[in-house]
Amino acid sequence: MNTKTLMYILKRILLAAVTVWVVITVTFFVMHAIPGGPFVGEKAVTAAVQAAMEAKYGLDKPLGEQYLTYLGDIVRLDFGPSLKSRGREVSDMIFDGMRTSFKLGIIAAFIALIFGVVFGAIAALRRNKIIDRIIMIITTAFVSMPSFIMGSLLLVVFSIKLGWLPANGAQKNGLILPIITLSLYPMAYITRLTRSSMLEVLGQDYIRTAKAKGVSGVKIIFGHALKNSLIPVITYFGPMLAYIVTGSLVVEQIFAVPGIGRAFVNSITGRDYPLVMGTTIVLATLIVIMNLIGDIMYKIVDPRITLE
Repeated sequence: MNTKTLMYILKRILLAAVTVWVVITVTFFVMHAIPGGPFVGEKAVTAAVQAAMEAKYGLDKPLGEQYLTYLGDIVRLDFGPSLKSRGREVSDMIFDGMRTSFKLGIIAAFIALIFGVVFGAIAALRRNKIIDRIIMIITTAFVSMPSFIMGSLLLVVFSIKLGWLPANGAQKNGLILPIITLSLYPMAYITRLTRSSMLEVLGQDYIRTAKAKGVSGVKIIFGHALKNSLIPVITYFGPMLAYIVTGSLVVEQIFAVPGIGRAFVNSITGRDYPLVMGTTIVLATLIVIMNLIGDIMYKIVDPRITLE
């Protein structure tokens, strides 16, 4: 690794740290600016009891002091206790949710990547043929259809009508439908990216030169065209992987998947400040890391790219 590449990585890491800090700061003050509090909705809670609970969790202190205390805790990777799930630490709740979301997201992401690249390459090599038109029609439908509609449709057909798969994501084989739902949109998008990029690469001068020299079609496709067509796919795959791994909020709600996305929604509706902050930090950090990895992968796939 040369000095320029190392400096670029260090610069990106510093920028990533600043980005995460901005997310923490904005989320902290926005959550505290919303009228009410985490204990307002508690049943049979007097003003004295509520004040005691706020003092216990440090919510009675000035906002600036709460913010500085929280930043210090974050440096020690201490997200604090949950305000709603008494006796549970936020870090434990995030870890439990991430185990499910990570398994769900990784499988869905690689299904989308593999099938998207394969279908995109087939469509490019059979341009304007019947198979190309079929693939483009299907991918257009998947890209245009929101995940909550696709998830609801799969739920009705395969769970309610046919009874082949469970509707609850916590049951055995319950992750099959959420995985399919999460993978369809990115698979369709990657298919279209691969097709358009590969068509552009196939029209380049070096491809025509290789054909004129008698290089085999298989070598041209897999050794040159497909590899160089993956640059935009890598650009998209980093943020897409982070989004899928953290769990689609809508999909996890539809299929009752006990993942990080569902925990995030519940934390917002319950005004559980530590859980909201903890999940926000984890999601933001994962997205930043995936973007960083994607940028570095550009250089690995195509050494001609200059890191600036």
